[in-house]
Order: sequence, then C-alpha cells, then structure tokens
Amino acid sequence: MSASKPSVQRVLTGIKPSGTPHLGNYAGAIRPAIAASRQAGVESFYFLADYHALISTTDPLRVQRSTLEIAATWLAAGLDTSHVWFYRQSDIPEIPELTWLLSCVAGKGLLNRAHAYKAAVDKNTAEGVDPDAGVNMGLYMYPVLMAADILMFKAHTVPVGRDQIQHIEMARDIAGSFNHLYGEHFVLPEAAIDASVATLPGLDGRKMSKSYDNTIPLFCSPTELKKVIYSIVTDSKAPGEPKDADGSALFELYQAFSSAEETRAMRTAFEEGIAWGEAKQALSDKIEASVAPMREKYQALIADPAQIEKLLHEGAAKARAIATPFLGELRRAVGLRSLAEVARPAAAAEKTKAALPQFKQYREADGRFHFKLVDAGGGLLLQGEGFASPRDAGTVVSALKQGSAFEVKDATLWLDGAKVATLAEGVDEATLRAALAAFGE
Repeated sequence: MSASKPSVQRVLTGIKPSGTPHLGNYAGAIRPAIAASRQAGVESFYFLADYHALISTTDPLRVQRSTLEIAATWLAAGLDTSHVWFYRQSDIPEIPELTWLLSCVAGKGLLNRAHAYKAAVDKNTAEGVDPDAGVNMGLYMYPVLMAADILMFKAHTVPVGRDQIQHIEMARDIAGSFNHLYGEHFVLPEAAIDASVATLPGLDGRKMSKSYDNTIPLFCSPTELKKVIYSIVTDSKAPGEPKDADGSALFELYQAFSSAEETRAMRTAFEEGIAWGEAKQALSDKIEASVAPMREKYQALIADPAQIEKLLHEGAAKARAIATPFLGELRRAVGLRSLAEVARPAAAAEKTKAALPQFKQYREADGRFHFKLVDAGGGLLLQGEGFASPRDAGTVVSALKQGSAFEVKDATLWLDGAKVATLAEGVDEATLRAALAAFGE
C-alpha cells in the first residue's frame, strides 16, 4: 500500500551559525528552503543551531556575531516569520532536557558509529595518539542533540546533505527505542535529499566552500562583488573562439541566477565565442540584480539587532507552545511525575497499563518498514505488511488507532482498498476490533 501522507507535513531545518553566508549557501540552501516554506500543507521550522556551534568554537563573540549574521541573512532573503517557526535553539530549554531523556535510551554503540566521531578517532589512531584525544562530549553527543531538535517538533522530513543522512537514521533509531519503552510518542523522521538543489562552484571551479577559500560573499559591496567575479578562473580561449558552457564555473553561476531563457541565451553566447570579460560582466550584473535588494535589508537588520532579537523571542514563544506540553507528556511517560498524583497502589496502575494493547514499528533487513499489534501479554494480534517508508507504516497505525473504517477478509485487513496487515493465527475480527477500541477509550 502507498499510504496517504499526513495532511500537513512538518519540515525542519537547522542552521549552524558558523561564519557569514556565501553565494553557495544562498543558492543551495537558503533560497530553496524559503521557497518550500511557502507551499500549501507545509509547516516549516527553521532554527539557529547555536548549541551545535559550541562544539567547534570557544570564541563567544564569534558565536554571537555569526548568529546575528545568519539570522539577518534568512530574514533579508525573504523568510516570513509569521508563517514559519523561526527560533534560536538555545531559547528552547526543553531541547537540552529532551536530549537527556534520549541519552538514556541511546546506545553507546550507536554513537560510536557516528561519522564525525569515527573520523576523529581514525585521525588520532593514524597519528599514534590516544583515540579520543581532542574529542569533547559535544562532538560525541552531537547526534543525540540533533535527534532532540528533530523529535521535539515531530518533523516528518529533514532536508539534509548526503553526509547528514546517518544522523537522521540515528534519530529514527533513538526515537524507535524510546517508543518501544514508553509508547508511541515520537514521529520517525525521514531525510529529504533534493538532487536538484544547486551546488555552486567557487572561484577555482571546485565546490564553493569556506574550507577551499573560494567563496563569493553573499552581501559584499558591488565593487567587491565585481572584483571577486573577475577573479574566477577561466581557460585561455580568446574572444571569438567557441567556449564550452558545460563544466564552466562562470556559466553555472550565471545559470543559478537566471531564467531558462536567459540561460539559453548565455549558452548561445558561449558557443559564439563571447569574451571572458564580457561574460564576467554579465554575471556580475546578474548577481548584483538578485542580491542588491537583499543586501539593503540585510544591512538594515544588522544595524538593528534588537529587531532580530524580538523576532527570535517571538519565534521561541511560538515553538515552546509546542515543546512545553510535549515535554510534559514525555516526562510523564518516563515517570517524572508529581507524587501528589499517586492516588492508587502502583500495582493497580501497572495492571491497568498492562491491559492495553500496543503497536510496535520496526525495520526489517530487506529495508521495508513494518508494524505489529500485540496484546497485554505480548501476544501477536496483527502483523503489518512491508511498507516503503516509515511514514507509510505510521499512517496506517495512526488510522487504526483513530478508528478509521477497515474490512477484514480471509484474515487480512484492508484499509482504503489496500491490504495493510494480516491477523495472527487464531485471532478473529471481533478480538481485533476490541483491541483497537481500547485506543479510543
């Protein structure tokens, strides 16, 4: 079955304050994310991951300045805070508390396999020093904090680069462990990889990256922008000689800021031998036309940090309206409860709890996602089919919990015209319906 998606999709994006954004950040992440936030049926969460920044820097002024610049960039680029959740990670105290709750169910073996930690250990081993030399617990626990960021707001999808897929899988594993122990509280998130998102080349033709020192600052002055663009490395073909647009950093940059018609015209100009200086001037004009309005807004925001602070406080209040009651639910689930609520013997409470059936979701070795319904004693009542994604399996579980209409034919359960599960041997329809009715009580 290809189960229908939830009517509202929650998408969460973390933005680490690590320096001033460049043109590649804008075209590859900021611009498409803001466009996606305007889609119908989407709830978008954007947060400044300042806790994460502390893992790699001990300069407090750098963290503060970078947070200001990153926030101003997103706002100047058109992020509408009235339609999204835009907040600073450190303004949500529920996140570090959730991090601890998740730490108590996260396996050390799982964290040992995190790419960043393994890379640090491998480097130390190769250099003949202690494997954990220079490794702080922030780096080691990074995946748990990231899981808390995601799970707190029940995000369905998290747009990430391919190097971050492992962190989403780890968040799913940790959420699954918690759900197994304490009931279905967390949505299992999925990584969203958009192959169409632009990866812009830098001045030397390699991927634009601060580590390569080949970036084009997003909000530099028009004079500096032109100077930087004129430094883009090109070949030695003279004016009039045909030039290859494919593989040209200059052409790729032009394409990222132009319409399809403008891009076709520039490709033709390359084929007809446009001079490199003329092409660079065209690129400079094109980028300046796109950036100038944002630059003006950015400079105004940087000059008024109190306005950004106000928006972040409003965003935090909006986010905490979700986080605070949800954390209360989670605290209660793990047993952090008021003693005044103890109104009956613990044994009676445990008996009542044990009387409830339970759904369990898991992933098989074939990569398919399954669920099963078990009774109070752990006996199997219903076995779900294999689904392509955890969202598909979760949608069916949610529908059954909420009392959606279904049919049972020849020991198989059908929902919306599709086979979704099989009754366990010896279980009849009446027993199944009685078990499902418990979720509505």
